[in-house]
Amino acid sequence: MTVIPIDLWDVALAAALLVINGALSVMLRLGLARTMAVAALRMVVQLGLIGLVLTTLFAAVSPFWTGLAGLVMLGFASHEIRARQSRRFRGVWSVGLGAGAITVAATLVTLLALATAIRPEPWYHPQYAIPIFGMILGNTMTGISLGLDTLVQAAVRTRAAIEAQLALGRPRGQALKPLARQAMRAGLMPIVNAMATTGAVYLPGMMTGQILAGVAPVEAVKYQLLIMFLIAGATGFGVLLAVQGGLWRLSDERHRLRLDRLGEEQAEPA
Repeated sequence: MTVIPIDLWDVALAAALLVINGALSVMLRLGLARTMAVAALRMVVQLGLIGLVLTTLFAAVSPFWTGLAGLVMLGFASHEIRARQSRRFRGVWSVGLGAGAITVAATLVTLLALATAIRPEPWYHPQYAIPIFGMILGNTMTGISLGLDTLVQAAVRTRAAIEAQLALGRPRGQALKPLARQAMRAGLMPIVNAMATTGAVYLPGMMTGQILAGVAPVEAVKYQLLIMFLIAGATGFGVLLAVQGGLWRLSDERHRLRLDRLGEEQAEPA
């Protein structure tokens, strides 16, 4: 099978559907027309730029440029984790906690995939390394941001109960254990729900793209399963690191709850 090419007119025809949505927003006074237009424009610009960047990287096949692209992606993901917190840790911890967790989890799992399952030649080939890293990074970012936000919000909400347990002599690990469970569940639920509905409810973008490109469905399924397992593993590892780091920061060696290490609540969570 050959790939069916599409041109800009085909894309413009599909974009007309968004124009219809914008018109409906104006008619129904939803207030979303401008937001949709800005989001669509950002998407077009960002995808256009990333297409040019990836074309250059694929031609270069350089470990330096592949690594640099990965660092840039990590920088954006770390910023997004921080931006999605309704109440952040003070100082360098506001970005360092999420950045450290996602860097370790996403990098290790991506390297594992490249060294074992994918095995491109060379191993750092951007055609394989960057898309896999991007898919793992995006999902791990969501899990970590949800886990950290849930952890902090639960600590503030149940402050009195936690301090009462600490005053009765319970160690911080036991007093904060319910918070850890809540945060871990919140961080892992998106990937759990995605795995539960993949195939039966929707076909993931990667699998759909491969099928449209002419790859045999069975082969596309194998790739999709591999990616989903990699994402689940990285998300679980990243959320665990972030939550444990957050618990350590929310308490001290004297078994006290340290909410003073949190900044003020943001007026509108990102």
